[in-house]
Amino acid sequence: MFDAKSTTDDVLAGIDLAGKRILVTGVSSGLGVETARALAAHGAQVVGAARDLDKARAATAGIAGLELIELDLASLASVRAAADALIAKAAPFDAIIANAGVMAGTFGRTEDGFETQFGTNHLGHFTLVNRIAPLIRTGGRVVMVASGGHRFADVDLDDPGFEKTPYEPFIAYGRSKTATILFAVEFDRRHKGQGVRATAIHPGGIATDLGRHMTPESVQKLMETFEADRRAGAPDIEYKSVPQGAATSVWAAVVAPADAVGGRYCEDCAVAQIDEADWITGGGVRAYALDPENAKALWALSERMVGETF
Repeated sequence: MFDAKSTTDDVLAGIDLAGKRILVTGVSSGLGVETARALAAHGAQVVGAARDLDKARAATAGIAGLELIELDLASLASVRAAADALIAKAAPFDAIIANAGVMAGTFGRTEDGFETQFGTNHLGHFTLVNRIAPLIRTGGRVVMVASGGHRFADVDLDDPGFEKTPYEPFIAYGRSKTATILFAVEFDRRHKGQGVRATAIHPGGIATDLGRHMTPESVQKLMETFEADRRAGAPDIEYKSVPQGAATSVWAAVVAPADAVGGRYCEDCAVAQIDEADWITGGGVRAYALDPENAKALWALSERMVGETF
């Protein structure tokens, strides 16, 4: 029914979300704001999480009934505090959309010493979602916002922090987004027996502030990658508007059949197929990002890194 050009309003047309409660992370800009807006416009009670609450309040001022909570995914103390507050409130969720993230900045570490992209994009959400999993209603879903950038790299279970290998911004981004997909695979396996499903999605190429930490050198290298892909036969990138970019998140969370998307990777409001073409810019998903054994191994590593067993 839908495709790359479908918007949030297209996929939610005729959908009544009254009585649904949905958590969206990263509601201070871009896709997070649009995701929260669209869901609330159709009657959902939306809880928005953001690191900078002042920025989030300004960005979401027009969204009626939105509840905001503070969440810094680069700090496990902040993640645990947010999870504890949600658990204490004991209000269940019908969906969690893990939208927040960072992309391709210079090398850095989170408050807990993790490489910034892996720590923020993967370990922060890994800890948050697992801690609040008891709040997800039967029939609920977890939607992990990943990226076609997972095609840059598989996870490196032996060197997640670039302690043995030279740091490359987009390799780090690729690792973190592959981890995001693998988390959905393993979370789905562990929870589908209780009626809770998880999926990962690629929103598409959108002009947001996700790349705000990129250096001019990183931008140049990315453009060179895109040009090399084009010469090799990759399809041209078709950029999306923000409402088009957020469409797959809301589609996967409240519209698509649960059995169709559970444990899968979706793009353009559809389940993506495995694609091993050499280029980065093509669609589809690398097989390593859906490998169940890879997912189990990453889960075990992630538990060791955050010091919790789920």
